Amino acid sequence: MPKYKINTYSTEDRIADLLPRMTLKEKVGQLNQHMYGWNAYERGTNGIELSQEFKDQVAFGDGMGALYGLFRADPWSQVTYENGIPTVDNAKFANKVQRYVVENTRLGIPVLLSEECPHGHQALDGTLLPVNLGIGSTWNPRLIEEAYSHVAAEIRSRGAHLGLVSALDILHDPRWGRTEECYGEDPHLAAQMTAAIVQGLQGTDIEQLKTSSKVAAILKHLSAQGTCLGGRNAGPASIGERELREIHLPGAKAGIEAGAAGCMAAYNEIDGIPCHVNEKLLTGILREEWGFEGIVMADGCALDRLLALTGNYEAAAALALASGVDLSLWDTAFTTLEQAVKQGEVDEKVIDRAVARVLRLKFNLGLFDRPYADENLAATVVGQPAIRAMNVQVARESIVLLKNENDLLPLNGTYKRIAVLGPNADRFYNQLGDYTSVQRKDVGSTVLQGIKKAAPADAVIEYSLGCGVRDLSDKGLEEAVATAKRSDIAILVLGGSSARQFGGEFDSNGEAIVSENGRSEMDCGEGVDLADLRLGGLQERLVREVKATGTPVVVVLIQGRPHALTDIVEHCEALLCGWYPGQEGGQAIGEILFGDSFPSGKLPVSLPRSSGQLPVYYNQKNPGRPRPYVDMPSDALYPFGYGLSYTTFQYGEIRVNKPSLTVQEMHERAQFEISIEVTNTGKRVGAETVQLYIRSRKSGIIRRLLELKAFEKVWLEPGESKTVSFRLKSEQLSIWNREMRFMLEPCELTVYVGGDSLAKTGVELCVNK
Repeated sequence: MPKYKINTYSTEDRIADLLPRMTLKEKVGQLNQHMYGWNAYERGTNGIELSQEFKDQVAFGDGMGALYGLFRADPWSQVTYENGIPTVDNAKFANKVQRYVVENTRLGIPVLLSEECPHGHQALDGTLLPVNLGIGSTWNPRLIEEAYSHVAAEIRSRGAHLGLVSALDILHDPRWGRTEECYGEDPHLAAQMTAAIVQGLQGTDIEQLKTSSKVAAILKHLSAQGTCLGGRNAGPASIGERELREIHLPGAKAGIEAGAAGCMAAYNEIDGIPCHVNEKLLTGILREEWGFEGIVMADGCALDRLLALTGNYEAAAALALASGVDLSLWDTAFTTLEQAVKQGEVDEKVIDRAVARVLRLKFNLGLFDRPYADENLAATVVGQPAIRAMNVQVARESIVLLKNENDLLPLNGTYKRIAVLGPNADRFYNQLGDYTSVQRKDVGSTVLQGIKKAAPADAVIEYSLGCGVRDLSDKGLEEAVATAKRSDIAILVLGGSSARQFGGEFDSNGEAIVSENGRSEMDCGEGVDLADLRLGGLQERLVREVKATGTPVVVVLIQGRPHALTDIVEHCEALLCGWYPGQEGGQAIGEILFGDSFPSGKLPVSLPRSSGQLPVYYNQKNPGRPRPYVDMPSDALYPFGYGLSYTTFQYGEIRVNKPSLTVQEMHERAQFEISIEVTNTGKRVGAETVQLYIRSRKSGIIRRLLELKAFEKVWLEPGESKTVSFRLKSEQLSIWNREMRFMLEPCELTVYVGGDSLAKTGVELCVNK
């Protein structure tokens, strides 16, 4: 028996044995993920069978590197419950795919099955969590790690192996349609969430990848998509190396350190170089600096976009491969790699390097020894009550209370007639976000359903649509206003939508094609960028006219990006930001409105007053003096880290172990120990996220106005106090200095601790030579 088939040998020995046995054709096959997974099957007289297209693709490379989206179900794939693979049969069909590849190729190398899970598995019956902006709003990495461990178990129980998860984009321009896929605008918060996601999906030991409950995390996108010029998807990132390293790479580094098995390159270019051919990024930083040994996957059809740079597919494939891309995604370019070698475009040794990485991942997943999944596991894992309970809790913690005049919320029993109005009150798909699978009718709840469930039994609830998300028709306004006028309180559920429609237009990579001034209700999602951040359609008018009735107004926002809310805030007594809260968002919002649970979310992004105010993120460079606008305030409408509770918190004095340390002492592991007492001074239980920021001076470069360095979420009963402690170590205080070396430099620090980025409680520290 060949050594590569014997599991007593090390992974590296098995790779060394297998690679020389492979022909060039077989090697190229391992680097291709060319076909859409939903084209791998078709319905016939004997049920769901492998398609001829799939068999042809296996024959093309005498094997297959990976198959994308076998279980994807959405308007782009056109897969529904009527024509898709039933969940209980997922593992059975995955095994059919695997068995065909293993038994119909010379070497029997198993195939990787990759699946989308930006906020839960995009498959029939898949659990859909709140989108990443909601995940970031929880400020609770431990909760998110647990949630993604459930997601991993679902994916692996179906027979798949790779989870493609959005984690690396930092939100600098909220006009970008993929804003919802960002954890926020801060690199430290994003890094903590990224590490949690990796550990949830993969576990903390590479051996866990061989189990039936973990998948390999493929982190996307590397790098800097969130600062795209003009907020246009895949637009260039006009940044230098310092901005790249300070803001956009910490999340990736944290993910790699947590053990991520792969990264996906980003569509954008940085300083003229597309990320897919940025050797300094994909090889120099990722591999040589960070020691990454996993795979780099291309984004969908991205390599074919390089033709403007290279002129032909062979050259595009060669350049991407040499730069560090290992595995394709749907492109034509990597299918020409055999010809590229024969033409002298690329050396076969470069092919071997990438093939070894793909094979290593397959060995790490245990596929050579146990290629087939337990066909009964999905029925006991997918959609179980424990997963739903976890999803509800994530949704609860993702919701941010922004305004609450005279403690209007939580609503008490005095409001007997309740008007529920607005375009997002009873549209389930509008609260799920992009990358959303087809849903069963009995899954989850809308906000209207959540309100009905949580409201007192004697409450009379009337619903009226009022208007659309972007629709300019006013035919529903009159009825909605009349409903509000005869009610004791009006709950307006407004915002945006990333909900795709069957029959819509999609690009070759799946992004929505929405024309200027088109009729689509989508105002967010991949391919859906905005110039104006105000709420679309007649939503602002609806708020004004309802407010004019004299009925108290509560606004609940269901949205995938920070909208400019200046005109909304002025016309409501209470304001909740729910982002896209997922399947269980309706229940969570209902509970919070009526006090069955409490808001604990904090903003992971600054909310602008206007599109013209951008950029408004909190950690901008210190200009040395105020530079205000003439026509509006310069500060955000609501700052980063902000969020109210149904109780109040009091912070004590900051205590520090030492006021100063030397660079040498910190290199020898000395650290600043900072603690503060936090007390719940209200009458309700609550959770407070204690945040630590620094402002640094005299370090040789221009620093940022503030930098988040630590946070901790604590639960407090009424009257309870807890001491929260932080440690600032050398690495946390190191910077990319003038020579672009990451090191600790002498500096003066002001350390602030509080409930948001406007924290005023501070202490002076010093790092001496």
